[in-house]
Order: sequence, then C-alpha cells, then structure tokens
Amino acid sequence: MAVTLKEVAERAGVSRSAVSRAFTEGASVSVKTRRKVAKAAAELGYSPNLFASSLTTRRTKLIGLVSNNFHNPIFLQVFDLFTRGLQERGLRPLLVNLTDETDPENSVRMLRQYSVDGVVVASSTLPPRFAHAFREAGVPVVHSFGRYSSAPEVHVVGIDNRYCGKMAADLLVARGYRRIGFMGGPATATSTQDRLAGFIAAMQAHPDVAVSHSYAAAYSFDAGRQEMARLIREEPAEAYFCGDDVLSIGALSAIQSAGLSVPDDIGIIGLNDMEMARWENINLTTIHQPIRQIITSSIELIVAMLEEPDRYPESRLFPCRIVERGTLRPPAVRAG
Repeated sequence: MAVTLKEVAERAGVSRSAVSRAFTEGASVSVKTRRKVAKAAAELGYSPNLFASSLTTRRTKLIGLVSNNFHNPIFLQVFDLFTRGLQERGLRPLLVNLTDETDPENSVRMLRQYSVDGVVVASSTLPPRFAHAFREAGVPVVHSFGRYSSAPEVHVVGIDNRYCGKMAADLLVARGYRRIGFMGGPATATSTQDRLAGFIAAMQAHPDVAVSHSYAAAYSFDAGRQEMARLIREEPAEAYFCGDDVLSIGALSAIQSAGLSVPDDIGIIGLNDMEMARWENINLTTIHQPIRQIITSSIELIVAMLEEPDRYPESRLFPCRIVERGTLRPPAVRAG
C-alpha cells in the first residue's frame, strides 16, 4: 500500500496542509517543519503525488518534446540529452512523434490534452509553422535545430545551415574536386534548403567547377543509399556534400555496392558528426554540429519561459567545425 500524506503528517507531528506545503515549491513553510516532514517521509518511503500537486499549483512540469525524424539515429542522442537535461531540472519530458502529422493545430490539441507547461520542437524538418502554432496558442515553445531568423517569432536554437553549406563547398574545392554535387534530404525541409543555398552561393566563385544537386526522400540511410545508387547509374560527381551523416552513410553503402571506393572514386562529406561517423568502418569526414550545446541552451530557454512566458523571442546560433576523417582525398602536397 502506498504511504499517504496523512501518515506522514502523523509521523512528523504536523498537519496535512503543512506536509502539502513542504512538498510545494515556493509555499510558505518553516525550515523546522520542512525538515520534520522530510525526515518522516524518508522513514516511511513517501513520495508526493505529482498529479495531485499539479491540481494545486496548476503546473504539471510536463514539457512536450516533439519531433518527426525518429528513423534517424542522431535522434537517439538528441532524445537522450533532452530527457536527461529536463529531468535534472525537475521537469518531465513527454515524447511526441509527429512523423505523419501535417496540421500544426492537431499537434497543439494533442499537447493541450496533457496540459503541458511548455513545448520543445526538436526538428530541422518540421516546418516553422508548428512552433508558431504553439506560440499562438499561448504555450511556451522553443524550436531546437530550427531555421535561423534575425527577427524570430519564437525562440530558435541551432546552427547557420547556409554557412555549413559554404564550409562544405569551400573544402571540396580546396581538395581539387572539379565535379561537385549536393545530395540533400527532403526538398521541403528548411535545413535542406539553407544548406543548398549556402553551397550554391559559395560555388558561384568557382565557375570552372561543375555543380549539381539532388534530394533524397528523407534523412535516412535507405533514402541516402537509394539516391546515391541513382546518381551512380547516371554520371556521378567526383565528390558530394550530403546534408546529413545518415544520408552520407547510406551513400557510402551504395558506392561500395557499385564496386567503387571512397575517397578514390567518390568523396563524401556529411553533417552532424553523429557517433556512427567515428566508427572505423565508416570514418566519415563531416561537419560537427554542437548538439549538446544546442540542447542545453534550449532547455535553459524553456525553463526561463516557464517563469517569463512573454520573454522576447531570440535566435541562438552555435558555430560548427569540420572534422577530418577518411572520406575525402587528402590535401594536395605542394612541391618545394
């Protein structure tokens, strides 16, 4: 049988309301009473009923953690960091899969049913209108891995995807490639659009280099493998910037299945620096996205919004860096 609040009150020699206040954040209770209640609760093995507490405080401490890209292994790391980070703050993550959802209002209704205190949209492929719908419904929201804006309507934490496209283009040109391709995820994803835009803009400074672009159906291994197999059947480029590590790994598989080698026949650079990219049999050259810092910052913002819901929206960008491994040809050695 579960220990009741009444039993704790009797053991501590205080009223039931005193016990309730002792377990209510910010409630008025003396230090002496709080210690007596804590001692009695520990002796009896009592844990406060969080649901009952939410009826009093009107706070559930539930944070909706919504995404739509569950087939991408990078999100195992993302969800691990988010759930642990929220729990360390005394909050409870509610994981919601919006993979097949197209109407933002449906997601708002779903999260409202659970009386969430706030929402983190953890996706670079969900359109910005999903985060905006939560804001318009009066729900504190942060869009992690979202699209940068100099005048954001909601809090956005992420990277400059356009600059990442430029980084990849500059590196491929510097390595001497003269036929360069961009293989992105879905064309509708803002991350794909921005990475391609930065890539194309950088390549305009190199009119002697042939540039192509194509899209995979999803940010997934199978989609990357299928798209690269199609490119190989035609006339492949010498090197590709794949807009995501899992796309890159799928592309590597297709290249190997075609009897070609990386980087001798085709070079590959990805983006994210997920754990698998470091595996010896993959050894992917990629652009490191500071996922841990993005998530920590996102949690800081959602916690701040719980106390200040009208906090002015801001965009927080974190710098990326290239991680050299083995899927691009090495720099040319200059004579002399």
